[in-house]
Amino acid sequence: MKAALVGADGALLHEARRATGRERGADAVVESILTFAADLRAYGEEHFGESALAAGVAVPGIVDAEKGVAVYAANLGWRDVPMRQLLGERLGGVPVALGHDVRTGGLAEGRIGAGQGADRFLFIPLGTGIAGAIGIAGAIEEGAHGYAGEIGHIVIRPDGPDCGCGQRGCLETLASASAVSRAWAAVSGDPKADAADCAKAVESGDPKAVEVWQNAVDALAAGLVTALTLLDPRTLIIGGGLAEAGETLFTPLRAAVEERVTFQKLPHIVPAALGDTAGCLGAGLLAWDLLSTEVSA
Repeated sequence: MKAALVGADGALLHEARRATGRERGADAVVESILTFAADLRAYGEEHFGESALAAGVAVPGIVDAEKGVAVYAANLGWRDVPMRQLLGERLGGVPVALGHDVRTGGLAEGRIGAGQGADRFLFIPLGTGIAGAIGIAGAIEEGAHGYAGEIGHIVIRPDGPDCGCGQRGCLETLASASAVSRAWAAVSGDPKADAADCAKAVESGDPKAVEVWQNAVDALAAGLVTALTLLDPRTLIIGGGLAEAGETLFTPLRAAVEERVTFQKLPHIVPAALGDTAGCLGAGLLAWDLLSTEVSA
């Protein structure tokens, strides 16, 4: 878990981390979050002389932001956790915003990170899976049912690997950091090899690594062209573990996207700027948005 005190301008005032401790069970994780938030507020009172005015929390899985409920998170064993209510009670009644982790990270990247100044952007973290956040005029589009931006489940190769969602050949089975790790471990014969190892082998000119890497880049480019055909973003922000390879990823990716577009306008394709603090900062921005809404109301 990552937490932060965030100023009105999005400044990171204090950051802290704790283990999620999910092996202790779903209820224990919720209690850990509530305690962490209370400790963070106490730190703010002690070091800044005032209490936090609002709180934001970003969680994985299916989120009902309007009701403030963490509907489902497979990795945490959650079902229908009333997170906003619980956190509000623990923090003495301050307003609480609940968001989806990827969309919240996307909000931060769009407003104060790599997408700053872009009226329309798409944020795509390449990690264990692949998700997306659609940014429009400073806000994140959630969709009618809260599922907007799930680019990882665009089918790229109908005869491809099985995906946990029930389809075959989804983008995240081909181009996520996990997918590259699996492919490189199989080809290299080292079961512990991962995507970072593959990137290093690409940089040293290993032809097998280059093939694995290019397969992932080609799949990613196909997914991105589908996304930009539908959304016409001004900026594509790529984050997550795979983006840490820098130009080893971005140079071939930009070329592969450019090769595939016909009438579409090429967006700027840039690396994410905020790293793993994006979620914290985004949660802080959600909290500040709550206060500005209350003022305007």
